[in-house]
Amino acid sequence: MHPDVHRVTQDIAARSRVLRDQYQRDIDAMASQPVNRSQLSCGNLAHGFASCAADDKSVIKLMGSANVGIVTAYNDMLSAHAPYADYPGQIKNALRAIGCTAQVAGGVPAMCDGVTQGQPGMELSLFSRDVIAQATAVSLSHHMFDAVLMLGICDKIVPGLLMGALQFGHLPTLFVPAGPMTSGLSNKEKVRVRQLYAEGKVDRAALLEAEMASYHSQGTCTFYGTANSNQMILEAMGLQLPGSSFVNPDTPLRDALTVAAAEHVAKMARTTHQSLPLADVIDERSFVNAIIALLASGGSTNLCIHLVAIARASGLVITWSDFDALSRITPLMAKVYPNGSADINHFQAAGGTGLLFGELINAGLMHGNATVCFGGTLEKACLDPFLDEGSLRWRAATDESLDLDVIRPANDAFHPEGGIRLLQGNLGRSLIKTSAVAAEQQCITAPAVVISDQAELKALFERGELDRDCVVVARFQGPAANGMPELHQLMPILGVLQDRGHAIALVTDGRLSGASGKVPAAIHVTPEAAKGGAIGRIQDGDVISLDVAAGELCVAVDEQTLANRQHPDTPMARNTVGRGLFKFSREVVTDAESGGCTLFEPLVMDDLSQGQSARNVAYEHWAS
Repeated sequence: MHPDVHRVTQDIAARSRVLRDQYQRDIDAMASQPVNRSQLSCGNLAHGFASCAADDKSVIKLMGSANVGIVTAYNDMLSAHAPYADYPGQIKNALRAIGCTAQVAGGVPAMCDGVTQGQPGMELSLFSRDVIAQATAVSLSHHMFDAVLMLGICDKIVPGLLMGALQFGHLPTLFVPAGPMTSGLSNKEKVRVRQLYAEGKVDRAALLEAEMASYHSQGTCTFYGTANSNQMILEAMGLQLPGSSFVNPDTPLRDALTVAAAEHVAKMARTTHQSLPLADVIDERSFVNAIIALLASGGSTNLCIHLVAIARASGLVITWSDFDALSRITPLMAKVYPNGSADINHFQAAGGTGLLFGELINAGLMHGNATVCFGGTLEKACLDPFLDEGSLRWRAATDESLDLDVIRPANDAFHPEGGIRLLQGNLGRSLIKTSAVAAEQQCITAPAVVISDQAELKALFERGELDRDCVVVARFQGPAANGMPELHQLMPILGVLQDRGHAIALVTDGRLSGASGKVPAAIHVTPEAAKGGAIGRIQDGDVISLDVAAGELCVAVDEQTLANRQHPDTPMARNTVGRGLFKFSREVVTDAESGGCTLFEPLVMDDLSQGQSARNVAYEHWAS
């Protein structure tokens, strides 16, 4: 094991001791006093299976076999989730064949950030994760289930499902993917058309045709954004069957994997002798493995918020300093758009997760001994599924890349460091995704152009006021201001300016996610403007320096002058499009480095065994 991986893992365990012990006591209490259908009154139980077929009722009431709860994020507006329409029926039939049962425990909301990009609904996106966690808890609160199957893929949905499931950590839990759509228009061509549209060189009809050719069928979007990053980290944490994440929908292999997931979780259910509850799988090693896999593959920066929140749901505390420390020793081994021309189908064909994880384990960068939800260890789960005369089989994953332009070995990586770095300075702390940013673009010093709304940038661009070196500062975009929407509406314009030869960067307390591309972007700036952060006191023309190598984000204004500037009022959050229902969420949400979460109180000194908050631990690193 690499000494830095070992150190970060031990640091997480040490700082989390108090919270983790409490979490485990809560889970042990549920496990020792069985909260399941055997404890329900006859009236409770009759309600619980009233709608079931007679044969299923007979099995459920005997208590001796597994009744699996299905929590689904199905809707047919999300291409990634549309395939889930038929999954409950498939799962029920598979379980009946082995003498078990399943019920849909509940549904959770599932919005698509691709639909809401640049729209008012995006201000609900981050908060939807916590709603999903609560809805998952409600779904499992009926105590009818011995194990759980989670049907979810996309941005906030997987984190929310897992946060909710962790509150029922005494139950075995497995995620069931649906896979990516087949490859369509290349991502490079899609971006080219977007930039032409931003310049007024093609019309809306041409843009729509390009988008439709890219997003064309059921399945996850094929670029390496948050949805596919979710699938990567679920496998790294041992929460999906090995090699199952990126198998296309509506294929025999996909159907066989769905059946296998149902059978596996039934074998691990509380009614069996080999029960493997979720809480026995998820520990500090799981999160280090997830971070390493994210970094080595150039994954989504959204996971730097979500993994913090998921960890907190399991009684663990991770910080951006952990991400940064691991990024410095993790090689970038994959080139998948936006940090390459390949899509996720090319990644799968080149060797997929089995190859990537095997390389990282052999390099001492992942905990191969970490437990996985289907039994055994991660090291033994570096497998590829395949069909042999219609039957699902498993074989060792390839140990050599089948396309070196997509996946490279750890000792001959695309870059010696991972794709995400921490920046800090007199503007606070932020993250930058570097894997798609050219080396010559990773150190930018230029005057600030300050905006407080995405629409302001387009107006400046159209007036020709941005044809120069500049750092665009998009403030009041954090969780407390407006729910922290993604800001991809800015990127085509910034990409055009960069292509014109200007030094361009973005600094924001908002988000960009896994689709962050070639423009250097310091995102998630904390403290955010709405909480008094220095980003709110930047003025047009202030010189800002962003330096990835030095890990710095600074404004060239002396401390006293910056402190004496009047802090502008936070723009009034709008109440339309459902945003009024999230007013309380904006008031209580934690900062981005604490997970942008509304479900847990901010950490205080007494929460941690080391006597200080994780935030203070992190800040001490750069403040000293």
